[in-house]
Amino acid sequence: MQNNTRREVQLVTAKDVDLTNCDRERIHIPNAIQNHGCLIVAEPDTLTIVQASDNLQDFFNRDREDILGSTLCALLDPETVGRIRGCSGDFLRINPLRVLVCERPTSASVHTHGGFLFLELEPFDPKDRNDFLSFYNITRTVIDEIQNARTFESLSEVIVRHVRSITGFDRTLVYKFDDDGSGHVIAEAKNDDLEPLLGLHYPATDVPKPARALYLLNYIRSIADVNSKTAALPPHPQTGEPFDLSHANLRSVSPIHIEYLQNMGVRASMSISLVHEGRLWGLVACHNYAAPKYVPYEVRTACEFLGKVMSLNLVSKQDRASLEYQLRIQDILATLIDTLSVSIDIPADLRANSDRLRQLVNAQGLGICFQGQIELFGTTPEPSDVIDFIQNWSEAEPNRDLLYTDCTRKRYPRAASFQDVASGAMLLYLSRTENSYIIWFRPEIVQSVRWAGNPNKDAKRETDGTLTLSPRQSFAQWQQTVVGRSRPWLPCEIQQIREFRNLLVDIIFKASDELAEINIELQRSNTELDSFAYVASHDLKEPLRGIYNYSYLLLEDYEDSLDEGGTKKLRTLMTLTKRMEKLIDTLLYYSRLGRQSLARVPVDLVALVREEIQTVLETSRREPLDIRLPERLPEVRADRVLVEKLLTNLIANGLKYNKSADKWIEIGCTRVLERSSQTVFYVRDNGIGIAKQHQELVFRIFKRLNGPRQYGEGTGAGLTIVQKIAERHGGQVWLQSEQGQGSTFYFTLSPE
Repeated sequence: MQNNTRREVQLVTAKDVDLTNCDRERIHIPNAIQNHGCLIVAEPDTLTIVQASDNLQDFFNRDREDILGSTLCALLDPETVGRIRGCSGDFLRINPLRVLVCERPTSASVHTHGGFLFLELEPFDPKDRNDFLSFYNITRTVIDEIQNARTFESLSEVIVRHVRSITGFDRTLVYKFDDDGSGHVIAEAKNDDLEPLLGLHYPATDVPKPARALYLLNYIRSIADVNSKTAALPPHPQTGEPFDLSHANLRSVSPIHIEYLQNMGVRASMSISLVHEGRLWGLVACHNYAAPKYVPYEVRTACEFLGKVMSLNLVSKQDRASLEYQLRIQDILATLIDTLSVSIDIPADLRANSDRLRQLVNAQGLGICFQGQIELFGTTPEPSDVIDFIQNWSEAEPNRDLLYTDCTRKRYPRAASFQDVASGAMLLYLSRTENSYIIWFRPEIVQSVRWAGNPNKDAKRETDGTLTLSPRQSFAQWQQTVVGRSRPWLPCEIQQIREFRNLLVDIIFKASDELAEINIELQRSNTELDSFAYVASHDLKEPLRGIYNYSYLLLEDYEDSLDEGGTKKLRTLMTLTKRMEKLIDTLLYYSRLGRQSLARVPVDLVALVREEIQTVLETSRREPLDIRLPERLPEVRADRVLVEKLLTNLIANGLKYNKSADKWIEIGCTRVLERSSQTVFYVRDNGIGIAKQHQELVFRIFKRLNGPRQYGEGTGAGLTIVQKIAERHGGQVWLQSEQGQGSTFYFTLSPE
């Protein structure tokens, strides 16, 4: 066999061009039958003969015109006609009928379609019936071997061997369809002198759409002799409409298919459909080369039975071959879901489990995107290429949450630039509205494909503008190097991702429900806190004021009557009530700080410090302050009142806890945080500093590191309030300090 080698950058199939003559061919109404049999069309109720093939005389020695309008009783014996009438349309129960036609044994089969009854007559050799008595033993052996086959490849080998043994064809093979409509030979049994076809690929155009539709309707199709002439079946004599022969085994063969078989050197053929879940999975194809081959009804039925048994076993055998892989990825999915089910931050935990996500579908690259922010893991294209690719792909298929391809450049031509790392892609949308998704990538796998002849048929432009194909003249082996494709996504992998999405959505919904419950509880707690704040600001403060006032009156009215100790105790009581009132006010302010809405406006920090804070502090302290400011600081969008409070507290602390003769405060910005656009501001002083072991304590409410007598009074809540204000603005606060070396407080304020 000739071996032609060509390198191609892309696998060419029938999907790449619009070639319509094969797909337009009306092969179900050919107006003719194969002439080894005879076809009679009758009314189902009356059995009145409507039409017959023009070779009727070869079977009955009567002209076709003579029997039109009569009933089947004019051609068949009363017993046979009675069986046809009495079966109530269940013709499988009586087929095949054995009749004598002009003293010749004949096999008859009946079916109805399109409102007509079709009677097909074929030659019958009584010896064939005797051979068929061994059908049970033959099929029992085959069924035993089918059950013992561990893979669908070994199952296919069992079928081709036994079908060839039953039928006697020169070659029998199993042809499996690929997703793009092309197919390849996965098993073969043949005469020793024939060139092998095992492993060869055939383009989708070799089996056009009308033929595929009929293969789904009829599990068996037999062509006794491609070189014989056909017998015409005229249309309906009254309506002029041709008869639909979709279910007729005698249906004549498409001229295009006849030419195709002749070019292959095939004289007779038979095919058995392999169907799974309503889809044509493949064919068992039988070829005879030197002579015609008529297959009797009983043998065809046995082969059809074996084809159906194989169809039922296909997926179980195929699944068994990948069972170990499926169990492994199911285990990965279970581990991943266990982790996410207790997650408080699903995006972060998905990123932390990026390796497991890639292993879930055996991918080399991964992208995780939440609300438009994408992060890539493993071997992937550049982020900009990924984003452009996803945008183009998702716009082309806007209504699907799961997309996958093993040839990305077909979806996005520019993907050719990164096909080495991402020829395959699977895109799972978690939310299109929020632009959240996960995408897996597979690298290119360069492979050689052996075709039975050049699959790129030459097209001819017809006068009406359509493109037509002619059957290939050569089936010499033709090799093609396919690039730009990855390993295909397996059905179990696709199903795994669908299940992953459903489970993840359940987790997210559960988290949302829990969050809603927490919000309800928080709302209740806030209501209670508001009630507490009211009590604290009114009911508690009222007795405190009473204690203070009565202490003052006692001191005023009875100071002369009290000794020094009594007077001191009353003054201490007044001081404590004032301090308690300040603590209550601070607590009230802090509680409301976390719940009040922010009024964000553009804030000039330099102007805020110079015009507001510095003036207030100088007035209250009655001393000049050295507050060092740059000419400009970045403007922020923030709540002006709260930012003023934040800066006031930091500046006041820097001045308060300071023993230096020349006290100073420096305010500025220093750098941009890594992987963030936030500007970091700071307030630096030359005060007493904070020991490292105490630096975490200073942000606790009411926590003071020094006594009130040492550095003045205060509630110890200033830095706690600073931290709360920063957090309300989406930022954070931290410090750097050494005892005796001053302190620097850093803070960020995130934009809206």
